Amino acid sequence: MNLSQLANPRILDQPVYEPGKPIEEVAREYGLHLDQICKLASNENPWGASKLAKEAARTSLEKVHLYPDGSGHQLINKLSSLHLLGSDQFVLGNGSNEIIELLGHVFLQPGDEVLCGKHAFVVYRLVALLMGAKPVEVEMPGLTHDLHKMRQAVNEHTKLIFLPSPNNPTGTANTEEEIHTFVRSLPEHVIFCFDEAYAEYLDSPPDLRPLIEEGRKVICLRTFSKIHGLAALRIGYGYGAQEMIALLQRARQPFNVNAIAQAAALGALEDDLWVTQCRKRNADGLEQLAKGLEALEIEYLPSQANFILSKPGDGRGLFTELQKQGIITRALGPSLAPYLRLSVGTEEENHRLLTALEKTRTIFGA
Repeated sequence: MNLSQLANPRILDQPVYEPGKPIEEVAREYGLHLDQICKLASNENPWGASKLAKEAARTSLEKVHLYPDGSGHQLINKLSSLHLLGSDQFVLGNGSNEIIELLGHVFLQPGDEVLCGKHAFVVYRLVALLMGAKPVEVEMPGLTHDLHKMRQAVNEHTKLIFLPSPNNPTGTANTEEEIHTFVRSLPEHVIFCFDEAYAEYLDSPPDLRPLIEEGRKVICLRTFSKIHGLAALRIGYGYGAQEMIALLQRARQPFNVNAIAQAAALGALEDDLWVTQCRKRNADGLEQLAKGLEALEIEYLPSQANFILSKPGDGRGLFTELQKQGIITRALGPSLAPYLRLSVGTEEENHRLLTALEKTRTIFGA
């Protein structure tokens, strides 16, 4: 009897998430130097973390021999103050991805259904499958979440709904009014997860705290991986009603968020100016890419995040050609095969990307 015969049968059919290629691998594969590689694949902040965050992380290394604060007391108190919610309304995660998995552990059983957009973050579907639930993909006209269609898809088996806004990989967003109306229409047995990974790129992100105060079954997720530039440290958080958070805390592993990540996150939250500067630079980068794509006559979707979904005609082919030139982008699955997701880089990186696209566009039907 081999190990596969002893494994949970669901694991044998579980899809595996494929991250973007690391810089070192692309350099090795194409015989390039590391400084020749331009990574615009994973929606990272090209300007990095703030000085305050990095200084706090370095200081925390002096106590690296000690376990981290398992309750995340300081960070949660800071988040409580910023969001004007109780400290018992927050849960920390090893990235917001971990909280998505915690939702699965707490709420999903075989036979349950999980609703998400057809072109939304793939981890929602992966967690549903891992827990033996059924992912239900709802069509997204114009590559935007249609909340009317999502409401029509709700039935007695629906347990959990994921809505990312802005959405990855399309960059589209829903309004606060749309979301409030949708959530208030949901039946009692449905839990709504609002994924705000890119919220800080919006001037006025939707505020779902009124829904939480009304007693709606809502959990909101945020991350320090995007505008705060702490992707390598893997730290995120969720907020909701006390009962929701208490249940998630039961499923959370002890010491799930390391001390360096907690310290860096605290430092990041002290630097509002850095966030404001990064938001402005990102807006400029989006405009630079949009104008460049228009000049090249390549279709794209206007974005409210830190990336643009372009449509060169053969996303996978162009992805490979760009890698040969040292530029890493993100090719997508079969349903978005004509598209290529381009993360916003520095002004120089964006220029280099557009120059490379001009060289290759005639090959791939752009």
